[in-house]
Amino acid sequence: METSILSKFKSRFIGDRNFYKKVVVIALPIMLQNGITNFVGLLDNIMVGRIGTEQMSGVSIVNQLFFILILCLFGASSGAGILGAQFYGKGDMEGVRNVFRIKLLMNAILVAAAIAVLWLFTDPLISLYLHEGSSAGDLDATLRYGHDYLRLMLLGQIPLAVEMCYSSTLRESGETTIPMKASVVALLINLILNYMLIYGKFGFPVLGVRGAAIATIASRIVQAGIVIVWSHTHSAKVPYFSGVYKSLIVPGKLVGKVLILTFPIMMNETLWSSAVATQTALYSTRGLAAVAALNINSTIANVFNIVFIALGDSVAIIVGQQLGAGKIEEGKQTAYRIIFASILVCFIMGSLMFLTAPFFPLAYNTSAEVKRIATGMIRINACMMPFQAFLHSAYFTIRSGGKTFITFIFDSGFMWIVAIPFAFILTKFTTLAILPVFLFCQFPDILKCIMGFVIMKRGSWARNIAR
Repeated sequence: METSILSKFKSRFIGDRNFYKKVVVIALPIMLQNGITNFVGLLDNIMVGRIGTEQMSGVSIVNQLFFILILCLFGASSGAGILGAQFYGKGDMEGVRNVFRIKLLMNAILVAAAIAVLWLFTDPLISLYLHEGSSAGDLDATLRYGHDYLRLMLLGQIPLAVEMCYSSTLRESGETTIPMKASVVALLINLILNYMLIYGKFGFPVLGVRGAAIATIASRIVQAGIVIVWSHTHSAKVPYFSGVYKSLIVPGKLVGKVLILTFPIMMNETLWSSAVATQTALYSTRGLAAVAALNINSTIANVFNIVFIALGDSVAIIVGQQLGAGKIEEGKQTAYRIIFASILVCFIMGSLMFLTAPFFPLAYNTSAEVKRIATGMIRINACMMPFQAFLHSAYFTIRSGGKTFITFIFDSGFMWIVAIPFAFILTKFTTLAILPVFLFCQFPDILKCIMGFVIMKRGSWARNIAR
């Protein structure tokens, strides 16, 4: 009996060597790129954090606001990209050009609207995150640093929006190496310029948070420049960029199709990122120490999370291909095996993260209170990592079968219906300190895991939508 149960378990959740080789081939490049990005982001964050709590908190708040715009741009580009990839697949280069033009127009509108809103309401938006409640930091100084950083960073959104249009189009045609190389070069430039401009090294003036903003803008211009120049000098490889600016007029019917595809994805990304920003604003009612600690925690978590993010992306690719080929049962089995591997790896990563948690806040020039809170948050995140691994993989598994409405409810819907009201009640109607609040706000994710498990087990997500 025990042997039978064990053999069934192995058959369902554990693959052979060839299976894991296939997963690694797909996941490793994603892991490396995310790893480089987040490691440089960690160093970048520490550099600002070495100046002081107010500077770190101001930059963190502004980046939370820009996070919403970035995901809006991503939603617009990836939604339109569904049609762009199909045009490329059937050899319709003019179709690809038109989709690219629509991306440019949508991103231009989004960036223009964001710049207008953020410029007009800079201080009120930053102030949403500034509350008394701890001994750490000066709220007025934080507002001032955030104001200076945001006003400069508005310039950096323009090259970012253009680069996203080019890079997403390149990826849709299978050209993934150029965007990756451009991002690595940009990150290194950002890191070097941060060191020179934040601290005033090699004869440069000490610019603090303004230096961090200038470094980011410069790196984004370089990244966009690399991708744009390559795209327009390699017409043999990417013929759809040839003559793309001869006209920006696109067929009205195509615009309608793109908007129908893009709107649900963009709404999901916008609502989810807005929910994350709202949750952070609710946490900030516990004082500036909470804002600073959240910044440290999220930066460290991003570094450790690269494993389950890469494995989740692998689920979307491998399972999607199998479902498209009509291999429904094989797709289900693959999903279970990758999810099990992700949970197992993240249990190990979470244990490592839990043990090393007290050492990360030491790199920041901040108060003992902030370091204590940050350590607690990192440890809570470490315990939640296996659950997050399941949620991330389950999300992409369900989406691989085309169940976009379910994933919308599962993702942003759950955040606004369950997680945000729960956080609101805890922060507005209790006197709990930030660490218990942060801990209790993880509980809805356990409920979400149960929902994900039920959806996965039913198997209705496994569909061939390519027929």
